[in-house]
Amino acid sequence: MMSESTLASNLLDLFNSMKQSPMSEKDYADSLAKIITDHIKTAEVQAGISLTASGSMGQVAGATTATGKIQ
Repeated sequence: MMSESTLASNLLDLFNSMKQSPMSEKDYADSLAKIITDHIKTAEVQAGISLTASGSMGQVAGATTATGKIQ
């Protein structure tokens, strides 16, 4: 589950580590991107979301049956 406080804590850790040992802009960007990507991957899509699709077999309706995660 996404947590704003965890994201803020991870960003604060990055900022504090930069004060102790400055890093290049590329290293900073890579670290920041990893923090954000890891945070996004904690998101979950709840089961029961309605969906419809149409194609060669006509229109189909249903719902998600399990919690989904970004990988």
